[in-house]
Amino acid sequence: MTTELKTSASWRRCNTCKRDIGFDKAFYACSVSTCSSGRHQPAFCSVNCWNEHVPVMRHRDAWAIQRRSPTRSQWEHQMTLEKEAERAREEALAAGIEPPPVRRVVVPRHVEPEPAAPKKDEIPDDVLVVASKLKAYIRARSGMNVSENVMERLSDLVRILADQAIEHARFAGRKTVMDRDFTDMR
Repeated sequence: MTTELKTSASWRRCNTCKRDIGFDKAFYACSVSTCSSGRHQPAFCSVNCWNEHVPVMRHRDAWAIQRRSPTRSQWEHQMTLEKEAERAREEALAAGIEPPPVRRVVVPRHVEPEPAAPKKDEIPDDVLVVASKLKAYIRARSGMNVSENVMERLSDLVRILADQAIEHARFAGRKTVMDRDFTDMR
């Protein structure tokens, strides 16, 4: 295998129209994870070229992300590192030695700090139930009237259920409380 670097006038070619994308130039990438990760990461010279890619790959919800190609020196440095790693691997195989594992850099996902819990006096103590709707429902269902204190007590119960649902969503690693957080309560 040759270890010489191929010098070219462009960084890559557009995956759709095959025009050259130069070094240190704007290009477009696909937002879908299967396109933006792994070995094959398509690059497009324009949004129109990216748009032709979408129906072929059958993306349902995608958008074009504008990025900048590396400079020539950055690209050559990266290619040199990759060639050296490949050469070391081939030498190890030729010598009958188990080749060193491929180095993979795993970047932890960005974890936003949890917002500080509001103090008890900062949490609103408003009525959470629409009084007229509840009164109309009870009157239609049974013909009964509703006491004034019912709204405050129901709001307290809703707060308790909401707090439990918040904890359930947090335990599941989500930042969105969903309907299943209320139904999974035990």
